[in-house]
Amino acid sequence: MKLPLNLFLTIFVFFIFGEKSLSLTDYQIKNICKKEQRKSTCIKFLKEKRSNLQKGNLIEIPVLPYKR
Repeated sequence: MKLPLNLFLTIFVFFIFGEKSLSLTDYQIKNICKKEQRKSTCIKFLKEKRSNLQKGNLIEIPVLPYKR
Protein backbone atom coordinates (compact mmCIF):
# COMPACT_ATOMS: atom_id res chain seq x y z
CA MET A 1 0.00 0.00 0.00
CA LYS A 2 2.84 2.35 0.80
CA LEU A 3 4.70 1.76 -2.48
CA PRO A 4 1.77 2.64 -4.79
CA LEU A 5 1.07 5.77 -2.76
CA ASN A 6 4.69 6.93 -2.97
CA LEU A 7 4.79 6.14 -6.68
CA PHE A 8 1.59 8.08 -7.31
CA LEU A 9 2.80 11.11 -5.35
CA THR A 10 6.14 11.12 -7.17
CA ILE A 11 4.51 11.00 -10.59
CA PHE A 12 1.99 13.64 -9.53
CA VAL A 13 4.76 16.02 -8.45
CA PHE A 14 6.63 15.52 -11.74
CA PHE A 15 3.52 16.35 -13.75
CA ILE A 16 2.69 19.43 -11.70
CA PHE A 17 6.18 20.96 -11.45
CA GLY A 18 7.84 19.44 -14.52
CA GLU A 19 6.81 22.19 -16.92
CA LYS A 20 7.87 25.09 -14.71
CA SER A 21 11.42 26.35 -14.76
CA LEU A 22 12.55 29.27 -12.70
CA SER A 23 14.71 31.74 -14.57
CA LEU A 24 16.27 35.05 -13.61
CA THR A 25 14.35 38.30 -13.93
CA ASP A 26 15.82 41.34 -15.65
CA TYR A 27 16.41 42.96 -12.26
CA GLN A 28 18.36 39.94 -10.98
CA ILE A 29 20.43 39.84 -14.17
CA LYS A 30 21.35 43.52 -13.78
CA ASN A 31 22.34 42.97 -10.15
CA ILE A 32 24.56 40.03 -11.07
CA CYS A 33 26.25 41.98 -13.87
CA LYS A 34 26.67 45.14 -11.81
CA LYS A 35 30.16 44.11 -10.66
CA GLU A 36 31.34 42.90 -14.06
CA GLN A 37 33.74 44.93 -16.15
CA ARG A 38 31.67 44.54 -19.34
CA LYS A 39 28.08 44.87 -18.17
CA SER A 40 26.42 44.80 -21.58
CA THR A 41 28.15 41.55 -22.56
CA CYS A 42 27.22 39.94 -19.25
CA ILE A 43 23.58 41.02 -19.55
CA LYS A 44 23.38 39.77 -23.15
CA PHE A 45 24.93 36.41 -22.20
CA LEU A 46 22.58 35.84 -19.24
CA LYS A 47 19.49 36.85 -21.23
CA GLU A 48 20.49 34.40 -23.94
CA LYS A 49 20.86 31.64 -21.34
CA ARG A 50 17.44 32.53 -19.90
CA SER A 51 15.74 32.36 -23.28
CA ASN A 52 17.35 28.97 -23.98
CA LEU A 53 16.14 27.69 -20.61
CA GLN A 54 12.59 28.91 -21.24
CA LYS A 55 12.57 27.27 -24.69
CA GLY A 56 13.56 23.98 -23.10
CA ASN A 57 17.09 23.82 -24.49
CA LEU A 58 19.91 22.51 -22.33
CA ILE A 59 22.27 25.04 -20.79
CA GLU A 60 25.62 24.59 -19.09
CA ILE A 61 25.86 25.54 -15.44
CA PRO A 62 29.39 25.91 -14.11
CA VAL A 63 30.07 24.18 -10.81
CA LEU A 64 32.57 25.87 -8.53
CA PRO A 65 34.30 23.80 -5.86
CA TYR A 66 33.52 24.69 -2.28
CA LYS A 67 36.43 26.26 -0.39
CA ARG A 68 36.42 26.17 3.36
